[in-house]
Amino acid sequence: MSTSYLETRRHELRKTRLAMVDGNLAANLRSVQGGVSARAYREGYWGFASAPQDDAAALQRVQREARDNAGAMAVFGGRRTLALPGDIHVGEQAAHGGPELPAQQTIERLAALHAHCMKAYAGLRSTRLMATDEHHIKQLESADGGRALARIQRAAAYVTLVMEDAEGRPLELTEIVSGIGSLADIDWSLAAFRPRLDALYEHLLAKRQAVPAQGGLRRVVMAPELAGMLAHEAMGHPCEADSVLSGAVTADLAGKPVASELVTMADLAHHHEGRELMVPVYADDEGTPARDVTMIERGVLREFMHSRETAARMGLAPSGNARAYAPDDEPLVRMRNTAILPGTSTMQQMIEGVDDGYLLLKTSNGQADSTTEFMFGINLAYEIKGGKIGRAVRDTTVSGSALKVLQSVDAVGNEMEWSCNGYCGKKQPMVVSVGGPALRALAHVGGQ
Repeated sequence: MSTSYLETRRHELRKTRLAMVDGNLAANLRSVQGGVSARAYREGYWGFASAPQDDAAALQRVQREARDNAGAMAVFGGRRTLALPGDIHVGEQAAHGGPELPAQQTIERLAALHAHCMKAYAGLRSTRLMATDEHHIKQLESADGGRALARIQRAAAYVTLVMEDAEGRPLELTEIVSGIGSLADIDWSLAAFRPRLDALYEHLLAKRQAVPAQGGLRRVVMAPELAGMLAHEAMGHPCEADSVLSGAVTADLAGKPVASELVTMADLAHHHEGRELMVPVYADDEGTPARDVTMIERGVLREFMHSRETAARMGLAPSGNARAYAPDDEPLVRMRNTAILPGTSTMQQMIEGVDDGYLLLKTSNGQADSTTEFMFGINLAYEIKGGKIGRAVRDTTVSGSALKVLQSVDAVGNEMEWSCNGYCGKKQPMVVSVGGPALRALAHVGGQ
């Protein structure tokens, strides 16, 4: 343990985004951002500095400025200096895949997807397609001997189909393929996409005759996409230790039942069931070795996600959750690969157990707060009547307290799905993955 601390990070971030609208290239963006940063801990305060250069002079300057910034904070009064806990990590994370996909090949693949959609799907009005990848390389060093090379590599391809309902109003749904590596490493070929796009088109046809949802507290089956968002937004953020220290509702719930005994929820560092995850973190941006965090174990709240400072404040061990997005960002407590872990029920069994409720398949957006209250937009859902899937439902919402929803869970699916295509927002964006099985629970559905 140390009461003074200094870390440096050399960080390069490369991003690519190509977008196509109705077969016309609308964006072809490539960016590179790099630099060096330093963070110092002195007399109970943190100081941070960064520079867009990466040379010896810049390194010395940001280290000096970080120390000076920490010292300058002393004008706000005395503060207890914490002994920052944590082991150090020494090692290099291997790169995934081979060379990046050339821009021309990416454009050709987007064009082929567009042409297929317009030919195969009668009544389609428009398509929007996008392909993205990003690669972070971080070289971390700490004064206590930590030395790590860390990477984030992820890619995603998006296809949005647009048509009109019976009254001429636009309808759209999106299918996404995402994974670890670059666009050359994930399979987003026409052959791989076709069955998923066929299903998406059938959903759009069903939505042309959609009916309003009957609002209120209803039994719902949440597909893995919804369960993953519930885990991340509604329960993950309140289990980040800086939120706990700031008064999140979870602060007084450690060791207490917060969910059904069927629910186990974790933020995983780099592997699950022997497979590397989409955002593998072996060492965080403080150089702390990353470990799994089981927030909820069989319904009981067990652990929080920690940086060195939050761990020191709570008398616990850091978990490797201090992460920074860009070269000029300071590490914050952030999630990595967050999921509710699978149970034993099949999707068919969950549907058959609902007499009058809804199957929620896709979400358009979501928000939650530190009380675990949440509201998600639902843009693909079906009625469940007598244990069978019924009519499609117009766009609606699902909301409630995540604690109450998780306490009402009476079935957890046996199949795990992961996705990594968006960003988590918390002062700065962050690449994360979310996953989970399907869940059956009670939640408030918006509607008539």
